[in-house]
Amino acid sequence: MGEHSAGGGGRLGRRGLLLGGAAGTLGVGVVAGWDSLSRLWWRHSGVAEIPREEGEVDLGTAEWIPASPANYRRANRPRDYTIDRVVIHMPEATYPITLRVFQDPGHGSSTHYVLRSSDGHVAQLVRELDVAYHAGNRSFNERSIGIEHEGWADEPSYLTDAMYESSARLVADICRRYEIPVDREHILGHNEVPDVIRTCPGPHWDWDRYMGLVRREAERPGPARSGDPAQT
Repeated sequence: MGEHSAGGGGRLGRRGLLLGGAAGTLGVGVVAGWDSLSRLWWRHSGVAEIPREEGEVDLGTAEWIPASPANYRRANRPRDYTIDRVVIHMPEATYPITLRVFQDPGHGSSTHYVLRSSDGHVAQLVRELDVAYHAGNRSFNERSIGIEHEGWADEPSYLTDAMYESSARLVADICRRYEIPVDREHILGHNEVPDVIRTCPGPHWDWDRYMGLVRREAERPGPARSGDPAQT
C-alpha cells in the first residue's frame, strides 16, 4: 500500500523558494514537516487554485470516495508540479479495506485511484490536481499518479481480465491528457520507485500484457475532455 516520505526533490518555483527559505530559518526537523509547510502555503499564499467542485472526478466513470485530507496534500498540478509518471500498486488488502485505510487520518498515505478486482470498478480518492502520499518518495509523489489494484502480490487470482482492462483504460486516459509516454520508464511499479523497498505489484503482475493493453487503449481516438487539469 502506498506510503509517504518527505525525501526527494521537486520542481523549484516561487513556492519552493519560499518553503526553502522557511526550511533554512527553522532548521532541524523541517524536512519531515515539508508537507505541513506546503499546506500552509496554500492556505495563506493567495495563489488562485484551478477551479474544483466537491465530488468532481478526473475519470468520468470513477466513483468519488474521498481519502482523508490528512493523507494527501492540496496542490495545483500540473501548474506547480509536472505529472509525468504513473505508479502501479497492490495494497495487500481487499477493495473495501483499502478504501477504509485511506480514509483513516492516522494512516498517513493515500492514492489517487483504487480498482476492484471482480469487475474493474474505479474509485477516485484524491484529485489528480493534488499530491497523494503513495510512492514513499516525495519527488515521485509530486510528479505521479498512484493506482492501487485490489489484491495480494502472491495471489494471482485477483489479477482479473476486468481489472487489467479497466486499469489500462484509466492509465491510457491519464497518459493522453498529460502527454506521458506509454512506456515502462513512465509507467512503473511501486517496487521500481527510487529509494523504496517494496514488492508491489508483485511477481504475478503481467507487465507485457498490461502495457499491450495500455498501448491499445492509448491508440484509440479519444480527445481530452473539457475541464481536464491538463487543458486548464
